[in-house]
Amino acid sequence: MNKENILKSVETLVKEGQLTKEELLGVYDRSISTDKQETLNKQSRISNILYYIGGGIVFLGVCIFIGTNWSELNDLTKIIATLGTSVMMYYSGVLLTRYKNLERICDAFYFLAALVAPLGIFVTMDIAGIDTGTAGCHTVIAAILLVVNLVSYNIDKRNVFFVFSVIFGSWLFFSLTIFMIGGRPFSDWNFVKYRWLVAGLSHMILGYALRDTDKKGLTRYLYGFGVVEFLTAALCLGGYTPNQNVFWELIFPGLTFGIIFLSVYLRSRSFLIFGTLYLMFYLFKITGEYFTSGFGWAFSLIIVGFALMGIGYFAFYLNKKYIS
Repeated sequence: MNKENILKSVETLVKEGQLTKEELLGVYDRSISTDKQETLNKQSRISNILYYIGGGIVFLGVCIFIGTNWSELNDLTKIIATLGTSVMMYYSGVLLTRYKNLERICDAFYFLAALVAPLGIFVTMDIAGIDTGTAGCHTVIAAILLVVNLVSYNIDKRNVFFVFSVIFGSWLFFSLTIFMIGGRPFSDWNFVKYRWLVAGLSHMILGYALRDTDKKGLTRYLYGFGVVEFLTAALCLGGYTPNQNVFWELIFPGLTFGIIFLSVYLRSRSFLIFGTLYLMFYLFKITGEYFTSGFGWAFSLIIVGFALMGIGYFAFYLNKKYIS
């Protein structure tokens, strides 16, 4: 309908007494308020992004300051510049929560405090003569930070506390498992891959658990990171000739297809996109591993090319029919 027809319809309804002036003005006011609210939401999102970017830049500045002046600073200054900054930012966030118009900027202060805290604890432990390269030290630091963020989240249900609880909880999982076998962080890469596999699966399950809660906005991020961690670990476990692992090479296509089909059930683009991409990576890996000599390389590339086109169409079809 064009504008003239709509106005004539409105005029007819008014003449018949089915539409009043108050109802017309109410519709007009609601449309204006909706537009204003959308504009405010966009401005709020931009402000939030700038808050976090600013926090990241401050963190970078602290790291550069400490790194370039390490030999010139005394022990107390090092602790104040790192751990002291973290405590000060956290306390500033607590103070700002008293003012409703500054609610959003509080998250930036908490974000900065959480970023600087690990550096501050590492510096403090190093000055105290503790070996900060051991799995035991990493476990203690991760546990301290996890407890702080969990307690903070229990008091004030902010997403920033929840996100850092997940991050520090994952760190605790990695460091504690290494500590239990008596190694150092990243000392056994095969073990690292299996732990990433478990971590990825855990993040996907956590995302699924949050999808019907007030934290459902974090679900897609947990899905994305979880799928990448899980499939990267599974692909790396397959290895490469002559040290390939046949078991993981055989089951990897099944894992990727499982992720792709789960995208339909969960209506998740992260599952669909990353499942498709990793299936493509796998095809290139297998081609480069077993079909690089003679005519096999050329023919295998042709087959892979057609397979990729088929996978691309299949992903497009699933996205259009079940997810969009």
